[in-house]
Amino acid sequence: MNYILDTHTLIWFMEGDKQLSNPVLTIMEDTTKLKYVSIASIWEIGIKISLQKLNLNKSFKEFLSDLSRTNIAILPLGFSHIIRISEMEHIHRDPFDRIIIAQAQEEAYIILGRDPQFIPYNVKMVWN
Repeated sequence: MNYILDTHTLIWFMEGDKQLSNPVLTIMEDTTKLKYVSIASIWEIGIKISLQKLNLNKSFKEFLSDLSRTNIAILPLGFSHIIRISEMEHIHRDPFDRIIIAQAQEEAYIILGRDPQFIPYNVKMVWN
């Protein structure tokens, strides 16, 4: 099984936040499981930092440097993902979340996250 992290999951994992659920933490710490983060999540974090809507425990540059030392791969945005987004119902309005949903659907990845607005898209999710 392959997994894709929702943006909050990435932040909480990288920051050691106690809000991360035990099932997700177990998956994150399992080096035999393939985990991805969408490039859209990295973009979203950068935007939120620049708008002062997000404060990390370290600089964004240090956050990215630490991310590069994990076993989490960056998933680029491809044409198939964009086509999938264009065909999706507009249930969830957040463009970054829509990208994560489309990538999970297109790649058959399980989302590590807790956003209930993902459920109508019939994606597999792990949180509790």
